[in-house]
Amino acid sequence: MRLKLVPQNTSFDFFSRWKVWLGLSALMMVLAFGSFLLQGLNFGIDFRGGTTIRTQSTQEIDVGAYRDAIAPLELGDVTITEIFDPTFGPDENVAMIRIQAQADSESVSAATVTAVEEALKLTVPDIQFVSVESVGPKVSGELIQTAVIAVALAIGAVLVYIWLRFEWQFALGAVAALVHDVILTIGIFSELQIRFDLAIIAALLTIVGYSLNDTVVVFDRVRENLRKYKKKDLKDVLNISINETLSRTVMTSVTTLLALISLYVLGGDVIRGFVFAMIWGVIVGTYSSVFVASTILLWLGVKRDWSKPSNTAGNQFANIDA
Repeated sequence: MRLKLVPQNTSFDFFSRWKVWLGLSALMMVLAFGSFLLQGLNFGIDFRGGTTIRTQSTQEIDVGAYRDAIAPLELGDVTITEIFDPTFGPDENVAMIRIQAQADSESVSAATVTAVEEALKLTVPDIQFVSVESVGPKVSGELIQTAVIAVALAIGAVLVYIWLRFEWQFALGAVAALVHDVILTIGIFSELQIRFDLAIIAALLTIVGYSLNDTVVVFDRVRENLRKYKKKDLKDVLNISINETLSRTVMTSVTTLLALISLYVLGGDVIRGFVFAMIWGVIVGTYSSVFVASTILLWLGVKRDWSKPSNTAGNQFANIDA
């Protein structure tokens, strides 16, 4: 007996209150944007600037011990990661320590680096600082600009792709859903003041791809049903299409969330911000595929040109029974 998260044949009316869904999404976007303007983001070292220290010792890396040794120095945002490389010998244990730029300078001073080294030697006597590199505010500003351009180009590419594959109404609906997801993700990071670094940019781009995948599956079935049910209202066709793909959508989201929650609980502090962004992105991405992209499509309407030959290809995975 197979697990069924959603009944095989559903007939939910997703558009009986479509104005409510659009209003709710608009309200959440306004709150997210307001939080960003009032609080800003808690930028990590990647965007704020700071110093990176590469250490090496014969003892195994204990990230918790390193962090406890540095904590009394009160240096603000400190990231400690162990570096794994198959070329390292058994006595080569390498770690990367990243310290945010201090308020009175563009990088960590030599005295502060010395203090960090002395603090760590109390825990790991043979530790060596192999290299010390600093990233100034200018480079960090360029990273922020590049990150914004990367996200904007990804959304622009989606707009062109959906426009060419479907119609402009579908493209605007898909892009509206993606913008909705990105703004809400940035908003939650601003509201909770979770550290925002380059890993979160990677998460945003991944969220764009995940949300787009869900949206294209629904839109593909909508296009197929528009030709199949030529006399039905667009609202009815959208409801039929979403119900037909609902099982697949729920199963994909739930299985993805199970993996992400496991990573969040067991993955450690290094990837926790990235995983949190992905969990939030999967939730809002699933929501936006149904209640934002499709609602925008209903609002804009679709030109139903029946002069073209019928095409019932659809998506072969859209009707998987969950």
